[in-house]
Amino acid sequence: MTPLDDLAFFRRLAHAGSLTATARELGLSLSAVSKRLKQLEARLGVELASRTTRRLTLTAEGERYLARGGMILEELSELEESLGEHRAELSGPLRVNATFGFGRRHVAPLLSAFCRDHPGIEASLELSGFPLSLGDQAFDIGIRVGEPPDSRLVARRILANRRVLCAAPARVAALPPLISPADLSGQACLLLRENDSDFAVWRFQQREDPGVEQAVKVAGPLASNDGEVVMRLALDGHGIALRSWWDVHDHLAHGRLVELLPDWQGVRADFHAVYRQHRHVPARIRAFVAYLEQEMASRVPSLQNVATASRGALLP
Repeated sequence: MTPLDDLAFFRRLAHAGSLTATARELGLSLSAVSKRLKQLEARLGVELASRTTRRLTLTAEGERYLARGGMILEELSELEESLGEHRAELSGPLRVNATFGFGRRHVAPLLSAFCRDHPGIEASLELSGFPLSLGDQAFDIGIRVGEPPDSRLVARRILANRRVLCAAPARVAALPPLISPADLSGQACLLLRENDSDFAVWRFQQREDPGVEQAVKVAGPLASNDGEVVMRLALDGHGIALRSWWDVHDHLAHGRLVELLPDWQGVRADFHAVYRQHRHVPARIRAFVAYLEQEMASRVPSLQNVATASRGALLP
């Protein structure tokens, strides 16, 4: 094994978080992984990690080896990518992270089509309830709502999106007049439970003057930690939901849901593809991000149609 092989092995070990997980990923026995780590430490003359079969904790030397070694591996990958860019085909690993709902509905089918067009790509899509760290989890691309606060990440908007307040027609017919967001207090709202709170804060902007904002604390008897469940509850008439345009536009267009508070709108929640900033971003990453930008436009109607699509469905 070369020093570069050792670096790649140790980075995989650190990202996996345990000897057992590393053995599973590499298709090796637990004893083989443990032996290789011991050989690496013997060659370097330092302990890189304290470990059990379930957990791995890097020492100060291990953290330094991972950080500096990771930079070397990235630079080597960038060099090889730049040398091979004259070739037409794309190849190599592509690890993507997205949230469950958007990932299933849009990212998964687009990744499938992209890999069909580029069979040299070795893709992995990991869905999660919350965005995962690109660096810690070794993802190439993350699909995020909003621009990342980390200046070391590049963000490309792939979809303009906004929250939409809506309910099923039967539910709307039973509601009292709703003029402003404050009128939602006391109404049965369907909560997407992202923490242990018994309420949620929904934020709105005036449609004619987006600089005017209003936040309202809402509650209701039904909640879920899954957006698809909240959508099902809304369609079944159990209450008022605040969902993303990408998730509700078809229901609004076909009258299964009706937008409420037409003079107000939910805040923007645009989707971005983010990736780490390098001197040379691999062609496969740039190509997939560009593909997402191009294809998402045909999968979700333009955000400017929010008002017309929903107002057209308003009940008399």
